Amino acid sequence: MQELLKEKLRAYLVSHNPDLLLKLQGNISITNYLNDKVVGVLPMAQQLLEEGRPGYVIEELCLNALTEDLRPSKFNYIQQVLEDEFPEEYQKFKEAGVLTYETMNMVEACASLFESYAFNEANEGNRFLRYAIIAGVHDYLLD
Repeated sequence: MQELLKEKLRAYLVSHNPDLLLKLQGNISITNYLNDKVVGVLPMAQQLLEEGRPGYVIEELCLNALTEDLRPSKFNYIQQVLEDEFPEEYQKFKEAGVLTYETMNMVEACASLFESYAFNEANEGNRFLRYAIIAGVHDYLLD
């Protein structure tokens, strides 16, 4: 179960938080990060197992707990804004093979905006946040 959760968390990070993976490579080991996160949910997994919950339910609940502080994905949010509002640039980055790299840079460039709006699942649909991020991406593209 522990190895399965690590693999699922790693896959989640690749899809939703590649910027975090890049930071982890520079500071601490990805393996240590995965181990620490998974060890934190093992008591919950054990309790669910003792309650007789099916394996797939345990996996899903544990993965939700593991990724709670990683949601919503700033990376996916920025990439969606880029695709919706700047489709030519999005396509150009995609064709050049630099979409992930540029998106990570935009996440960093818009970090203060995400902070000032306290970006979370509850305000992910806030139109003023979206307008601010659109402006931030626009400024990034002009540089």
